[in-house]
Amino acid sequence: MSNQKAFVPTMGALHDGHLSLIQIAKQYSSDVVVSVFVNPLQFESPTDLENYPRDVEGDTLKAQSAGATEIWTPTTAEIYPDEVSPISAGVIGELYEGANRNGHFDGVLTVVDRLFKHVQPTWAIFGEKDFQQLFIIRKWVKEMKLPIEVIAAPIIRDLDGLALSSRNVRLNKEDRKVALVISRALRQATHERSVETARDRLHDVLSSEPNFTVDYAEIINEESFAPATGSKRARALVAGWVNGVRLLDNMQMQTQVII
Repeated sequence: MSNQKAFVPTMGALHDGHLSLIQIAKQYSSDVVVSVFVNPLQFESPTDLENYPRDVEGDTLKAQSAGATEIWTPTTAEIYPDEVSPISAGVIGELYEGANRNGHFDGVLTVVDRLFKHVQPTWAIFGEKDFQQLFIIRKWVKEMKLPIEVIAAPIIRDLDGLALSSRNVRLNKEDRKVALVISRALRQATHERSVETARDRLHDVLSSEPNFTVDYAEIINEESFAPATGSKRARALVAGWVNGVRLLDNMQMQTQVII
């Protein structure tokens, strides 16, 4: 077997979105490593960390059925055996997700660094749902000149349009109806012909649902992560709260030219 590994890092509570990452990993290597580790450094709230769903036995079975050849479930002591020196995610790490989640992306890069050093993959697969995370990891890998190719995997959605997330299990029937405003707003915004009208549409649709609390909603340039002005590569980002559950989603602009 080739020693070139494809790696899918996860925090567990695996769903079809995670399994799609494993299936993509199989296209790159017959040796697919999946890690399951709930990283305490990337949670802004001890309660959120405590409430994060965990099912190691179920995750192992799902990962194996999707084609993983190794499931690694390290302890916190294994990942952080000594004093932790966080890796800075820089200015972009302080925007959007990072603005209200102090140190979140520092925690992400710190754990990814530890995971990469252990697994030493040739390819690492990350989902586009956490688009800012994907952007920051790609930027860091490039800056550090790591011999790892970061592969982006498309968002997997349920039939009603809600992006799959481990947090969705905390939504009751009514909460889920509220949460659908996210994908509805993204879908409508990304079909607009200009950045300005896309932003307006995004905010208008989100504000139409009184039980959804917006954290942020923006149209960004995918290549710089700055607010889009006239980019052909623009993406709408949304994050917010539904009855105490924080959800995020994004969607690429569908029109060919943004003016």
